[in-house]
Amino acid sequence: MGDLGDLSWTRVIAAAVVMAVALSIAVLLRLLTSRLTRRAGDTRWAWDDLAARLIRDLAMPLSVLLGLWTAAKVLELPRGTLDVIAKVLTAVTILVVSLALARLIAASVTSIALARQGVAANVTIFANITRVIVLGIGVLVMLQSIGVSITPLLGALGVGGLAVALALQDTLANLFAGVHVLASKTIEPGDYIKLATGQEGYVVDINWRNTSIRTLSDNIEVIPNQRFSDTILTNYHRPAQDMSVLVYAKVAYEVDLDEFEELLIQVGHEVMKDVQGGVADTDIFVRFDDFNDATVGFHVILRSSEFGDQFRIKHEYLKRLHRAIREAGIAPPYWHHRVVMDEQARTNGVPRKDELAL
Repeated sequence: MGDLGDLSWTRVIAAAVVMAVALSIAVLLRLLTSRLTRRAGDTRWAWDDLAARLIRDLAMPLSVLLGLWTAAKVLELPRGTLDVIAKVLTAVTILVVSLALARLIAASVTSIALARQGVAANVTIFANITRVIVLGIGVLVMLQSIGVSITPLLGALGVGGLAVALALQDTLANLFAGVHVLASKTIEPGDYIKLATGQEGYVVDINWRNTSIRTLSDNIEVIPNQRFSDTILTNYHRPAQDMSVLVYAKVAYEVDLDEFEELLIQVGHEVMKDVQGGVADTDIFVRFDDFNDATVGFHVILRSSEFGDQFRIKHEYLKRLHRAIREAGIAPPYWHHRVVMDEQARTNGVPRKDELAL
């Protein structure tokens, strides 16, 4: 065998074999970890998914990096060259591990949020902050590993951070407003809210700058987080998701109100039992609250398990009440005038003003 410069063909072939073996192991680990990830996805426990994903993220790149370092040792490169390669591979390894850890920790934060708030939760602000912190630490460690002093860099970041903070006041205000909203639990993903400015809908996501809400018409409205700190909002899921549903209607004066009240309550219990979103064990209340020109107005107080269910409940209650009124033979609350005239007024053909009632 001849030499190739200072390298022998034997060492070159050995290094190539090492790299081929490393790549083969990397491909094999990739296939195994993919199968492991699918197996973990079939279980209800979320943490095995995160562990499988971490192994998948690290297995292939670390195998390749280890193969590169072994190949460099087999080639018996000069000491200075090995030192440079070692620093580069160490920096790349730290970066790979930092990316994998950032993804793992961000996914863990999301998993905890899902467990605490339910399946509707999709809070990206905490996950993004966690990801940025982990990646920032990883970059600093990487720079330190290749001999770059991070002390002046931290000082420069402090001065630069102040300038950036002044330039990005609105963005930072939205960021801290979002963190404050989540920390104080004023609103959470899945809540139905209404702002004093008129926007309303289900909270879909709270990120570092804005909050997305889904309206009842299935449109997405994006609201800056700072808006929540300087406006009045109503959260229909606090202190509980179930809420009262008021149904207003009228009945003619001729109807016996005591019997009619029993009919209203009976229909209400049927709706609460049969209609999705109704609270079956709730009490139904009827409140007669005004006299109109030809009818008595009243409210029926029902209960829905969630804000969006109230529309279905009102719809079904009015339908069933209309059917029950017709079956009971109760006169419908038509608007009408009643005119009373005495015999003398009818004889003369002109009613007196004090005897004409509308």
